[in-house]
Amino acid sequence: MSNSNSIPIKSFYEYEGKHKGILGWILSTDHKRIGLLYLWSMVGFFLVGVFLGFLMRLEMLSMGPTIMGPQTYNAIFTLHGIIMIFLFIVPGIPAAFGNFLLPIMIGAEDVQFPRLNLLSWWLYVTGGLFAIVSLFLSGGPIDTGWTFYVPYSIRTSTQVILPLLAAFILGFSSILTGINFITTVHRMRAKGMTFFKLPLFVWALYATGWIQIIGTPVIGITILLVIIERVFSVGLFDPALGGDPILFQHLFWIYSHPAVYIMILPAMGVVSEIIPTFARKHIFGYKAIAFSSLAIAFIGTLVWGHHMFTSGMSDTARWVYSFLTYIVALPSAVKVFNWVATMYKGSIRMSAPFAFVMAFIVLFSIGGLTGLILGSVATNVHVHDTYFVVAHFHFVMFGGTGFIFFAAMHYWFPKMFGKMYNEKIAMTAVGILTVGFLMLYFTMFILGYEGMPRRYYDYLPQFQFLHIFATVGSWVLISGLLLMFGNLLYSLKKGAPAKANPWNGMTLEWMTSSPPPFENFNYHPEIKYGPYEYEHYDEAVKDEYK
Repeated sequence: MSNSNSIPIKSFYEYEGKHKGILGWILSTDHKRIGLLYLWSMVGFFLVGVFLGFLMRLEMLSMGPTIMGPQTYNAIFTLHGIIMIFLFIVPGIPAAFGNFLLPIMIGAEDVQFPRLNLLSWWLYVTGGLFAIVSLFLSGGPIDTGWTFYVPYSIRTSTQVILPLLAAFILGFSSILTGINFITTVHRMRAKGMTFFKLPLFVWALYATGWIQIIGTPVIGITILLVIIERVFSVGLFDPALGGDPILFQHLFWIYSHPAVYIMILPAMGVVSEIIPTFARKHIFGYKAIAFSSLAIAFIGTLVWGHHMFTSGMSDTARWVYSFLTYIVALPSAVKVFNWVATMYKGSIRMSAPFAFVMAFIVLFSIGGLTGLILGSVATNVHVHDTYFVVAHFHFVMFGGTGFIFFAAMHYWFPKMFGKMYNEKIAMTAVGILTVGFLMLYFTMFILGYEGMPRRYYDYLPQFQFLHIFATVGSWVLISGLLLMFGNLLYSLKKGAPAKANPWNGMTLEWMTSSPPPFENFNYHPEIKYGPYEYEHYDEAVKDEYK
């Protein structure tokens, strides 16, 4: 990497463009500012979702109505799901960290389509506002669950159309982000950066982009069909009018299971960045990890049927979908093996990002293995629609994507904000979060195995102790979240200035200042070494960036 003609230059925070103040942010086409707009928006929605989850657990503290009735509970778990899925988990890592870092990691000045990038954020905010406004309209908050299953979503008197439009708009935001990332990777790489010198986070975003482009239109069309059905009663999905509700389930899961990989693939990419940095080793099986991302993206589009084993499909279809579910686990297993192999005999430096990754590997592995239980027809019919499914989903989504979102925040915090956080407090937060998570969600595996149905606001006496234990776990989890966010917010003001390369990383984002200048580099990067060739660290990293 060459660095000639180095001159001091303002960071992107100080850059004065056409607009000033708040307009300089919400009308900016700078990918870094857009990434931070996404980040702040998502953290806000995430905290709202956490609060709703907190209320749900309070209700489950005792039998019967505790703080709300059944209708309110239905509305709250629906809103919790919609906010967490569509406003946090799906866009989370790609939109926030992908936007900020992808161009820098490939040596580009910006994404290929900067204005399209800004439009994607505006669509995201618009979709979020639509979802919020729907809470205050006639009929009351939507109560269908985040899956919008028909025929209930057609017949309920609650406000359904506006949340559906919100999800439709958010889908457009996702598609635009995918188009931008794929085009940027193909057309804007620095000199010498071949595909096999791309950081694995970029590979993950690239694979995710294809799922976003191919899968998202399916759910968009499906949502429009539900709106048409609800408004015009045309008989698409309503069995009373000759429609087929199973058709809706197929259309929904054709997108929504690949969407799981939109959620988890970028997280896997972050893990593939953090482990070699803190192990000081070349990543084990670089090409295997890169191609496994593409394999997950492809095979993940074929397995949606395992959500519908109890819906009346043929034995042949059950066998095929079960087999494909086992197959899609293999690329994920390849990644986990390679991550562990990378750590073997590494010079590991323990820190908050690495601690989050360690927690992730344990929690995601549990989530993945329980996914195989759900993928087997024989066991699926017993735990289908129980708390077992809720636990599996949260182990993969929150224990997976959520924990790595936090890992990414801590890993790139110095680069994004030019400040360092308190490492001891961050490590304490990781421990509290992990304990609280296991208390809350592992307990749900036991509840589900014993027959506790999901989406019920009440339960039988034999489930009370476990529900109390899970609720206490939610309090521990929330205290860890408050400690983590409090530490980061305090560090924004009072943190020590960050070096350009505080973790001694090899990827390009560490070869520029913290925070980066407006055009990312004050030189033209030229790639000579791969992103994890730490044996060439001294030659690759220039003196002023050490």
